Amino acid sequence: MKKYKFLFLLLLTFGFNHFLSAQQKANNNKLDAMIVQGMSDWKVPGLAAIVVKDGEVVFQKTYGVKNLETKEPVDGNTLFNMASTTKAVVAIAMGMLVDDGKLKWDDKVVDHLPYFKLSDPYITADARVKDLLTHNLGIGNADALWTLDSLSTKETIKRFQFAKKTYPLRGGFTYQNIMYTVAGEVIAAASGKPWNEFVTERIFDPLEMTRTQALASAIFKVGNYVTPYANDPEDGLVKVDYGFSDQIGPAGMICSSANDISKYLTFLVNDGVHKSDTLVSPKTFKYLFEPQSFLGSSGTYPTNALTKPNWNTYSMGWFQQDYKGHKLDFHTGSLFGLVAIAGIMHDKNVAVYVFANLDHAELRHAILYKALDLYGFNDDSRDWHTEVFNLYDGFKKKNIEASKKKISERVNGSKPSLPLEGYAGSYTNKMLGTGKISLVDTKLRVNLNDFISYDLEHWHFNTFMTNKDSRFLEKLSVHFELNADGKINQFELMGEVFSKTE
Repeated sequence: MKKYKFLFLLLLTFGFNHFLSAQQKANNNKLDAMIVQGMSDWKVPGLAAIVVKDGEVVFQKTYGVKNLETKEPVDGNTLFNMASTTKAVVAIAMGMLVDDGKLKWDDKVVDHLPYFKLSDPYITADARVKDLLTHNLGIGNADALWTLDSLSTKETIKRFQFAKKTYPLRGGFTYQNIMYTVAGEVIAAASGKPWNEFVTERIFDPLEMTRTQALASAIFKVGNYVTPYANDPEDGLVKVDYGFSDQIGPAGMICSSANDISKYLTFLVNDGVHKSDTLVSPKTFKYLFEPQSFLGSSGTYPTNALTKPNWNTYSMGWFQQDYKGHKLDFHTGSLFGLVAIAGIMHDKNVAVYVFANLDHAELRHAILYKALDLYGFNDDSRDWHTEVFNLYDGFKKKNIEASKKKISERVNGSKPSLPLEGYAGSYTNKMLGTGKISLVDTKLRVNLNDFISYDLEHWHFNTFMTNKDSRFLEKLSVHFELNADGKINQFELMGEVFSKTE
């Protein structure tokens, strides 16, 4: 009797495993088909997608090409940029230092970085280590600091003191890349080594993420990396410049591959354990995913219109919301033609990651939710590609209408108040540095910090438009103002005022 019972259980187990294998194969085929269709519709050059379920990689596939000219295919070792999904790695590194006893989450930042200073003295004095990771310090965004200059990390942080307070300490939410840069410096101060060396030694090496580079500029030496692209409304699919800024590396400059990310996701699904090695204590790992900042409608993703969450929060390197009654931790990354998205649903033991080399290729959201449905809920009821594509196509149409409206509001026939040479001179902004206006071949040109230059085309009155930035592919407005003497005394760019000094 026992013999037959054993055979029955053996056959039952075989049948269950066979079902799981068949279900997984079916899910893989469905996800793959959606990605193939999505890449065609979104015109994505190259992409990588990874899904981990119950500690095992159940889907990993690369698509398309690294470069449209060479046609070299993306492979498992091809490097993409993690962009802001880097932030979760930095939070893990900070947690490791908490486990080591070298810092506490509630330590004051100034105790580790005496030069740390913000525009509000009270916030400066009370800012805690965990506040660097939660985007709620109360200071306005200052990303122009690193997009318009190439300052050192320390100088970038020092300049950030001129960013204005916009709400009380921990009383709101403003996404802050610079604060993650500060977090990297805290890691260096507490560990005695640069943040990039620390994450390499404590995270990448143990996880055998051999291709992953903490400094984005390193990809040009190690090879096998993608070229960034964008869909320009006028010129179609075009190559854009690499926008790597390692001075703010902890905010979003880590580069990785599909093979390496599969190991990272497995580590996350296994709650900070790699094989039999606990890299992050259970207490700390859990804390990394606890809500810290509460978001209203601001600071959330457009896909909320489709997922309809009841709540939105931010932990440490992760946005959070409810999806089908379960907590989803996720984060996107976008950096000049390179994008990523990471998502993990802990109580379903499933994690998803997507890389692509097309600016704001929102197919990434469709892949995330389709994978969660398939591998977390065995649900194939929604056409996520079509839903997300239509959502963002609607935004695209609104942007086109806004551009047409702006053109219609242009006052044709108007002229600058002064001869063009009257606009030339040196201008300065405490936070963003210097802007030099010069007359070159009958046109004005603005040079910002000897880092980036734009040619200016007259728009109307004293407003000019730049040529397209080779990273953003956008034209920027530059508005000049006159003083009581009828001379130019300042110009405004990206919402910041540059005052004339000579």
